[in-house]
Order: sequence, then C-alpha cells, then structure tokens
Amino acid sequence: MNYSSEETIIYLDKVSAGYDGKIILKDVSFVEKNIVREGRESTGQIVAFLGRSGRGKSTLFKILTGLIKPMEGKVLITDIITESKEDAKEVEEGDVGFVDQKYTLFRHKTIRQACHFALRKNNMPKQEKEELIINYLKDWGLLEHADKYPNELSGGQKQRTAIIEQLLSSKHFIVFDEPFSGLDVGNIEKAKQSFEKIQNNHELNTIIFSTHDINLAVELADSIYVIGHPEGVTEYSTILKNFDLKALGIAWQKYGEGHKKVYEDIKELMLNS
Repeated sequence: MNYSSEETIIYLDKVSAGYDGKIILKDVSFVEKNIVREGRESTGQIVAFLGRSGRGKSTLFKILTGLIKPMEGKVLITDIITESKEDAKEVEEGDVGFVDQKYTLFRHKTIRQACHFALRKNNMPKQEKEELIINYLKDWGLLEHADKYPNELSGGQKQRTAIIEQLLSSKHFIVFDEPFSGLDVGNIEKAKQSFEKIQNNHELNTIIFSTHDINLAVELADSIYVIGHPEGVTEYSTILKNFDLKALGIAWQKYGEGHKKVYEDIKELMLNS
C-alpha cells in the first residue's frame, strides 16, 4: 500500500534517563512521522517497543508521558492544541495518555464521573462535555454501564474505560504498557479492535505499546523498536534497531513470510541483548 510520511509527531533526541544518578537508558533517539495511507482517511500510527525484562521500557514510557524528565536530551511532540505542521512542544504530563496493565481507575467515580474529570481542563460548556462523553461511551459499548463503578466492570470494560479517559484528556497520543498481558484469546481480539478504533479515529492518533509477544508486535505495528543492552554493555540500554514495517512493505498486510522474517530477526536481536 502506498503511503507518505508527513509532519513529525514524536521526536526524541539523545535522551538519557535513570534514577538516583544511575543511568538506565542512554542516547535514545527516534522520530515518528504522521503517515498518510493512499485511499485511507483518518488512520493513525501504531508503534511497538520490544525488549527483555529490565531493559528500560517502563522508564522510556514514563519519559514519553512526561511522568519523569530525562537527565539529558529532549522529547518533542506535535502541538496537540494547534495541530500545526510546524509547531512542536516539549512533552508534559497529561499530553500523552497512559494505560497501565492494571487499567488504574478512580475507585469512587462512576465511568461518567471519571470521564467528566478527564475533561476538567477543557473549556467547553458542561452540556457539550456530556454529549461528547455519551458519544464516546456509545462508540465503545459502555453507555449502559455509564453509572457503574470500577468494581462492577469486567476486565475488558475497565480497559475500554481507561482508554476513553486518556483519549478525552490527552487527545491524540496514548501509551499502553503490556496491554495484552494476561488476556485470553477473546480479550486479545477485543484489545486489538480497540487499537483499530483509536487508529481510525484521527490521522494524528498514535498508539505506543510494549509487549513480550513478538508476533503481536509484528502483526499490529507499522514501526517496531527493540530496546536492549548494546554489545559488550550491561550498565544501560538503548534502541538497538528500528524495524520499519512500512518501508519493508509488510505494514497493514496479512501476516506472511515477511512478518515471519522480522519475527526471527527481532528474536535473535533480543536474545543477544
């Protein structure tokens, strides 16, 4: 499928990060652009990060979501307020949504109340907020559960609620930490459908996720980054390689021989890192 790379939407330049003076990630740089696919409207990007346990994926996600500041380097995203092709801003907490493995929700807020809280910084009138929330809940099959609390929801309903909250507050960027971990086959399919729904909502919508399932990453992502220790180094991690499935001609295609080759390459790279 033909595509074009438009404006830069995420840019990391020589980012290093750690805790208590210890460097966990070093010289992490990458660029992701808005991808426009021929014959498709409002299609966003899906970016996967793979790496063995303890290689700094969670730290990188905290940087991407503005929860921690890098020791060195900078993180820029397209300006989600003006959506200008020229404007960029340093990421701050709240700019990028974050859905963790536990689908952390407010225990004492209903879905509807949590959604209103997610819109607290939005200046639109209250009635417009309510209409927007209702539309989201309809789209995600949660309207009949709008006045339920988290302990009354299934795991899938909790995940969809967490996604809606982040989309309402952060708009175009959303990070998922191990979204498929512990899910059975049926719920994995539902999670994949959620990815597709987010992706098809707006061309700037960008999903970033981590997983230990290489096959799922190769199936879903159009760009994959492998994080690990460079050869001969164990003190810190960095990006070892980017697999651009678009350039390889296998993004958005049915899983085939090209995907299998990428799977084997990633597996070998991870085993040696």
